[in-house]
Amino acid sequence: MKFSLIRIILISTVAISSVLSFGFVESYFELSKNLDIFSSVYREINVKYVEETNPGKLIKTGIDAMLSSLDPYTNYIAEADIEDYKFMTTHEYGGIGALIGTRNGEIMITEPYEESPAAKAGIVAGDVILKVGDVDAKGKNSGELSELLKGESGTDVEVTLYRKSMDETISTTITREKIKLDDVPYYGMINDEVGYISLRGFTKTASREVKKAFEELKKEKGMKKLILDLRGNGGGLLNESVNIVNFFVPKGEKIVETKGKLKEHYSLHRALNSPLDLEIPLAVLIDEGSASASEIVSGSLQDLDRAVLIGQNSFGKGLVQTTTELSYNSMLKITIAKYYIPSGRCIQRIDYGKRDAKGKALNVPDSLIIIFETANGRVVKDGEGITPDIEVEVEQYSALLATLLNKNIVFDFATRYYFEHDSIAPPEKFKLADEEFGHFVDFALTHDFEYKTGSTEMMKELREMIEEDEFMEDVESEFMALSQKLERNKREDLYKFREEIQVILENEITSRYYYSRGRIRAFMSHDPEVQKAVDVLSNKPYYDSVIDGTCEDCLTKKG
Repeated sequence: MKFSLIRIILISTVAISSVLSFGFVESYFELSKNLDIFSSVYREINVKYVEETNPGKLIKTGIDAMLSSLDPYTNYIAEADIEDYKFMTTHEYGGIGALIGTRNGEIMITEPYEESPAAKAGIVAGDVILKVGDVDAKGKNSGELSELLKGESGTDVEVTLYRKSMDETISTTITREKIKLDDVPYYGMINDEVGYISLRGFTKTASREVKKAFEELKKEKGMKKLILDLRGNGGGLLNESVNIVNFFVPKGEKIVETKGKLKEHYSLHRALNSPLDLEIPLAVLIDEGSASASEIVSGSLQDLDRAVLIGQNSFGKGLVQTTTELSYNSMLKITIAKYYIPSGRCIQRIDYGKRDAKGKALNVPDSLIIIFETANGRVVKDGEGITPDIEVEVEQYSALLATLLNKNIVFDFATRYYFEHDSIAPPEKFKLADEEFGHFVDFALTHDFEYKTGSTEMMKELREMIEEDEFMEDVESEFMALSQKLERNKREDLYKFREEIQVILENEITSRYYYSRGRIRAFMSHDPEVQKAVDVLSNKPYYDSVIDGTCEDCLTKKG
């Protein structure tokens, strides 16, 4: 009996080994076969295709197409693109420190950074780029000029500009510097008790900048409540998100774990340091642009019932990437795992393994959504991003305002205003007087612009239907009378929508004097999510009801 058992075990072991060996050999054969096919196709195209080919471009196209069948975060990074990738992960580069873009067919400075080489050289928003060095800007796009303006810190670049408002051409030599975009572009007090920190990225300095802002607001400004703004923050380094959650939760608390196909891609991240503050009431702002590391911060704080989340449903990126160095100074950024926040949920919204007939990746279906619970028993779900505790609907602006922005009428007026006024009031106090808004209306009406409204679009469709049915002769007079009533009077509409236009116009003007920090400060009193957060933080019973799941009008409640 003993002999038989040993024999059975040996036979089973050999069988399993054979299966594993066969699986490995089969996999290796498939890999070798397809690589051989690929190289054969590549060789035949290079030799026989009717036109001259670019071998490097062919291979890059093939690699990109292969990776695009996986997910949008798995990318091949060629040697020429390494610097762009480094900027994405560090927010650092050598250059003059200014945003450039195309306005009315011209490439111009749209916003210099505060205290940047461009700002020190007197360059302002609205300056049209004519030449960079000896290279004429004509025929170039903004990306090409941006590359010419970048360079090693300490090197010089000559820029020739045309300043429309002064009708003058300016040539200036700018010494490039290392430009570091702050992860925290602004922090300050909203009122005597509520502090505000805007976090726009998760590079290697993110947690350090948040800590500095927090300690200054608390110790020097008397902050007793905090709003952490993660709207539009597309993420970054996972460790930095863990560090920031650690500021508000006890040491040793589980924050996030990652799970991949390989054992070495499993990791568990806990709070390793003593927190900054375990008691301060905390509101976190999120929107559809909050992704990845932003969702780790907001989702973990929600799962641990440590913050109230306000805004809109987040992006839903629960995938983890790492980079691998390849030959010839290239790199591969590859998705290796999914992350899971304290409740156990993964918030990845799109299943890239499942696609429709057109190849579009599908959202995780409702039937596969799983319910989880926060520490206090509030219901949360996986597979659909982070749902805020309190939803604030996105403001809808008029078609007129959209046209004024698209036609650069707001931008151009702000540029003219800057050269006509040496200074303005601080961002929180700056307001356009009635007369000044009237000047804007007159300025706008010198431009040829049209804008569509729902009613005019419906009238257009109605006319097509009536003409198709050949009834126009019967109703033409009535139709024309109604059309004329619906025809927009531009001057009247500029005043009708004055409130929303003036907010954006004042914001654009403020940025000319106070840069990006000024934009944030100017908009604060008009920001619905910020105002909602202030209301929630100022009402302790309501704040507590959100956290404990008894809030009646919240999206997250006890199950």
